[in-house]
Amino acid sequence: MFDQVEPGTLAYDPQARKVGEYRGKAGPYAMLRPLGGGREWQADPALIRAATLEERLSAEVRAVNYRSETSL
Repeated sequence: MFDQVEPGTLAYDPQARKVGEYRGKAGPYAMLRPLGGGREWQADPALIRAATLEERLSAEVRAVNYRSETSL
């Protein structure tokens, strides 16, 4: 499904139950990175899908909240 997707696209990984920025493929895996930074994780490219607007907004709010908490 994500073979033709550009890096930077926001995707939902149902196994990890979170949204990440699609970074590309590494072997058989899709690599996703949390919004706002953090450690990339491997996802099954057959399972990930484009994040909905609600999922994207929720992930962006979490990233902003995390940044504000860690900058205190």
